[in-house]
Amino acid sequence: MQIYVSEKAARGGDGSKSKPYQTISEAAKRAVAGDEILVEPGIYRESVDPVNAGTSEQRITYRSVVNKAAVITGAEPVSGWRLYEGDVWSVRVPNGIFGEYNPYTVSVTGDWYWAIKPLHTGEVYLNGKSMYEVMELEKVMNPEVYKGSWDQSGTTLCWYTEQDCGMTVLYANFQGKNPNEEKVEINVRRNCFYPSITGVGYITLSGFTISKAATQWAPPTAYQEGMVGPHWSKGWIIEDCEISDSKCSGISLGKYLQPDNDNKWTTKYTKAGTQTERDAICQAQAEGWSKESIGSHIVRRCNIHDCGQTGIVGHLGGAFSVIEDNHIHHINNKQELAGAEIGGIKMHAAIDVVFKRNHIHHCTRGIWLDWQAQGTRVTGNVFHDNMPPNDTEIAGELALGEDIFVEVSHGPTLIDNNLLLSDCAGRLSTQGLAFVHNLIAGSFTYVGQGVDNDGVKFPTPRYTPYHMKHRTEVAGFMTILHGDARFYNNIFIQKPVRTMLESFAKAEKKDTLDYINLVCGTKPYDGYPTSQEYFSRFETAAYGANADLYYDHLPVYTGGNIYYNGAKPCDKEENCVIDSENHIEWEIKYDNGKYILKSNLFQYLPKSKLEMISTSILGEAFEPEQKFENPDGTPIVFNRDYFGKHRGIFPVCGPFEELKEEIIL
Repeated sequence: MQIYVSEKAARGGDGSKSKPYQTISEAAKRAVAGDEILVEPGIYRESVDPVNAGTSEQRITYRSVVNKAAVITGAEPVSGWRLYEGDVWSVRVPNGIFGEYNPYTVSVTGDWYWAIKPLHTGEVYLNGKSMYEVMELEKVMNPEVYKGSWDQSGTTLCWYTEQDCGMTVLYANFQGKNPNEEKVEINVRRNCFYPSITGVGYITLSGFTISKAATQWAPPTAYQEGMVGPHWSKGWIIEDCEISDSKCSGISLGKYLQPDNDNKWTTKYTKAGTQTERDAICQAQAEGWSKESIGSHIVRRCNIHDCGQTGIVGHLGGAFSVIEDNHIHHINNKQELAGAEIGGIKMHAAIDVVFKRNHIHHCTRGIWLDWQAQGTRVTGNVFHDNMPPNDTEIAGELALGEDIFVEVSHGPTLIDNNLLLSDCAGRLSTQGLAFVHNLIAGSFTYVGQGVDNDGVKFPTPRYTPYHMKHRTEVAGFMTILHGDARFYNNIFIQKPVRTMLESFAKAEKKDTLDYINLVCGTKPYDGYPTSQEYFSRFETAAYGANADLYYDHLPVYTGGNIYYNGAKPCDKEENCVIDSENHIEWEIKYDNGKYILKSNLFQYLPKSKLEMISTSILGEAFEPEQKFENPDGTPIVFNRDYFGKHRGIFPVCGPFEELKEEIIL
């Protein structure tokens, strides 16, 4: 059945084409498996709460009749501003409009949130652009440039809020603009399209513009909400949508509410954060987290931007999903939110998740795969400019970022045919990795272990789970030994190191030293054994005191890599090419709606007979004893390049089988 919605309809419609509903929420209450809800262009100021689930055979589809012309927003326009003093205006908003959730009394908070200042989940928008909250009226009267922002010139557009006699009072500095003549909105609703209950599966959301919601911080040990999301269910498709301006996260594929474990680290202070996360994982498994009931979502062809924490977030609930062909950019650029849960995509337990053909840029981090990146594949993506510009500082510390961060996972995590072009390409505090046929123009950092007072390295004491192959059931827990990494047929191009990074290194700031000392290439794995060394020595080691000596570093496998502009291989790497004569130049250009890679690389790439890489060559990730293979268990042969072009018997190094001066990405 088709159910019709039009914002221009008269009230009292019945959902027919001649008498459409006025709101999407009315249709959502009626829709059942097999129904399609057709939404006409218009602005729908509501929080849609899908009630019924579809099935794998008969989905419930919500479709914008005109692509992106139906707008679902959590904001409301605000008029009646009065000039307070100078450029500062004020308005009083009755609290009744917020219902049970007032974004101007609710603070952003949660595990792994590092408050720069005590922000609220509310926002004030001037002509669609979010302004900056300050904590004192005086700061609205005399605004200061916030140096942490990627857009420092916009930071003097600021606001302050207080409560008075059941009213939310807002003061705002619009820098000379009259708010009664401009479009000014505020966050009113917490979500835009999000079920209030779990288990509402097999929903398709297609072609909407969705923006402006007062979402809360979304760590892995809490109820993870987003402006849009399936809320712990199975089989959603979110496609062809424009998603922007969520206070925290745009799309959540994440965790349901576990009342006794929700933000327990920061509310009870009884256990460490990593222990509460282990608790959450085990509790979820006991309560029905399985491949049959949760995950297997698709997010495709969406334009996701200008969210405060993440474009896409998830823990447990995003397993077995496909995230493809999305444009994710300008995430966390205001730099008002800080913590360990930030990125264009931040996923815990991305079991068998495939990230392919996404374009991710101008985010604090590109993709952050944290814990349990088992069976995860990142393939055919473009990453660039995922690091704060101009050596941005936050609270006196240098703001850093990277294209891909893989943290304390046992793998197998496969990263192939990507362009990693930011100053820092990867932060690799993990094991069970394979990099195959990538173009890497940034440094790797944070590979390895902790360091004791004598400078001796030791394994990171982070016991994390690994799972039954292609399942959610926990097979065991183990700390991270590091290594177990593979680098085949990659191109490494060293970029110049930023001036400010050098100055921070001289000041002996530890995190920055990680960045400065580890150059582009596999050099961070200096001192790690080859597979032949590791297994032969371990087999002959006497069990007992000597056994640990050979268990500290897992082996590293390499072959077919090429190094330019000073990029360096690790000390035991063989079968590689180091070109110290030719200088590679490259840039990403934006021209007429297209991103273009321009480079002289094609002139200097040597013709060599590289080995065709496959699942059989990559072997198994050490701890889960699982191969680098497809989610369905079938093997992979890397015989197609970034564009899907078939590779020859002897493939070309890097992501492109055919190189030319300009490549449209």
